[in-house]
Amino acid sequence: PAGGNDSGSGGGGNRSLLPARYPAAAGGNEDVQIGVLFASKAMLQLLVNPLSGTLIDRVGYEAPLLAGLAVMFLSTATFAFAQNYATLFAARSLQGLGSAFADTAGIALIADRYAEEPARSRALGTALACISFGSLAAPPFGGVLYEFAGQRVPFLVLACVCLLDGVLLLALAPPWASGARANMPVGTPIHRLMVDPYIAVVAGALATCNIPLAFLEPTIANWMKESMGASEWEVGLTWLPAFFPHVLGVYVTVRLAAAYPHLQWFYGALGMAIIGASSCLVPACRNFGQVIIPLCGICFGIALVDTALLPTLAFLVDVRHVSVYGSVYAIADISYCVAYALGPIVAGQIVHTMGFAQLNLGMGLANVLYAPVLLLLKNVCQMKPSHSERNILLEEGPKGLYDTIKMEERKG
Repeated sequence: PAGGNDSGSGGGGNRSLLPARYPAAAGGNEDVQIGVLFASKAMLQLLVNPLSGTLIDRVGYEAPLLAGLAVMFLSTATFAFAQNYATLFAARSLQGLGSAFADTAGIALIADRYAEEPARSRALGTALACISFGSLAAPPFGGVLYEFAGQRVPFLVLACVCLLDGVLLLALAPPWASGARANMPVGTPIHRLMVDPYIAVVAGALATCNIPLAFLEPTIANWMKESMGASEWEVGLTWLPAFFPHVLGVYVTVRLAAAYPHLQWFYGALGMAIIGASSCLVPACRNFGQVIIPLCGICFGIALVDTALLPTLAFLVDVRHVSVYGSVYAIADISYCVAYALGPIVAGQIVHTMGFAQLNLGMGLANVLYAPVLLLLKNVCQMKPSHSERNILLEEGPKGLYDTIKMEERKG
């Protein structure tokens, strides 16, 4: 670091020869600071999601989606010009605020526009494939731009993507032009959805299946360097090959769901079993080529779980509650955030105290043990759609004194 203070540099090795792109925060361990920085997005997103889901149910999907994109544009641009840890932390947290609205509103909008199967599974599967592409292509994309174009360019490119996405939303679905919200029923409160046993089972599966990915991302690089002497380019490309099996998993699940929609629970359970087995295989790998195989298995399994269970959440809302999807997909986002908030902070501590192999065995066992729980969803497809407030008030007139009284109760 500039300034001539070389205290504590004895163990730095060649690291002290590298120029500091960002001034280090005063005091503290750098690994802990980076872990907290990564987790801050998921933590704030976790706190905001209950509020964003409720707001989306009240005002519709387009306006919160646009607001989320605007916040992410601002946060990403802030990253480009940040000069200290506090600014980086604020920008990262701001990303969580934007994602809480953009992620939830985007998925809920898709579920609302594609109300019938298999179109809904296909549309949500496409969205999941794009999410996977962003997550898995980001490390090499950011690394190459950072190396050859500087620290600001990756963030400026992503800010432009957010801006372009907002412009396309305004062109295709401007929030002020949608009058459908006035005719929509009032959505079920998020606290009531959380205690629905079927929704709770799905939320638990989404959180459990994403734990291996969330816990491996901050720990696998150091393990690869220590156990197999992996080079920097191998570490940077670790997750990129997993994009292709993830897309394959989405495609396979969409096709199977169209042919056998009553087996959605089985596709999710199979995905969790694959994730569990793949997690247990990671510590046995001895070179870069070997470690790619279980990582591909983890991402393939996650694709099966997400693609099978995200449409199931919308179906559960249709048949057991009111067909408004903001709150239920806020619950799904909370499930993801639980894994990604714990990952950067907890995973490193587990590796330090118990070991990398024990971490993977624990994650694998958790997925294998949770897979049979999805049997509780076996009869979900046989449920009949409930008569929502919209159906009773707009489609079915009262047919007698009892129906008239019930309609008045619903109005109240």
